[in-house]
Amino acid sequence: MKNNILLMGFMGAGKSTIGKELALSLSYSFLDTDEMIEKKEGREISQIFLQEGEKAFRDMETTLLKELGNIDKMVISLGGGMPIREENQKLMNALGLVVYLRTRKNTIIKRLEGDRKRPLLKGENIEEKVGNLMKEREPIYEKAACIFVDTDEKSIKEIVEEIISLL
Repeated sequence: MKNNILLMGFMGAGKSTIGKELALSLSYSFLDTDEMIEKKEGREISQIFLQEGEKAFRDMETTLLKELGNIDKMVISLGGGMPIREENQKLMNALGLVVYLRTRKNTIIKRLEGDRKRPLLKGENIEEKVGNLMKEREPIYEKAACIFVDTDEKSIKEIVEEIISLL
C-alpha cells in the first residue's frame, strides 16, 4: 500500500482544513480533489453540475483517482460524493489509508450555513437535504474507511493528532 492518507467525509466535515494541517505535520504534500477538478476544467463544480450534470462530475472524479495512481506521501481531501461509486472505493483503498472524518448532522448544518457553492444543497430545506444525503452516504463511508475519527467539538489540532496516533 502507498504512503498516502485519504480524508473522506460529508461536505463541511473539515477534509480540506484538516488535510492541510495533517500534511504539514507529516511533511506530506496536500491535494484537494475538488480543487484539482475545478483547475483542470477551468470552472467551479457548481458550473459542471449545471452544464453537464452530476454523472459527468462523478466521471471526472473517477478519472482523477486513476491519474493519482503513482503518488506517494500525500494527504488527499476527497470530494464528499467520491466514495459513492464502488469503483472509486477500490481506487481510494489502492491509493492509501482512507480516514473517515465522521461529523454529526447538526455540526454539518452549522458549518454549511450560508454556503451557496455546493450544488447538492441548492434551494430550500438544507436541513432535510443534509439529513437525506447523510443517511445515504454514511453506510458507504463506513464501508470504505480504514480509520474513523469523530470531528465534533474537537479542534483541528486535536483531530490531526488523533489521526497521526492511529496511523
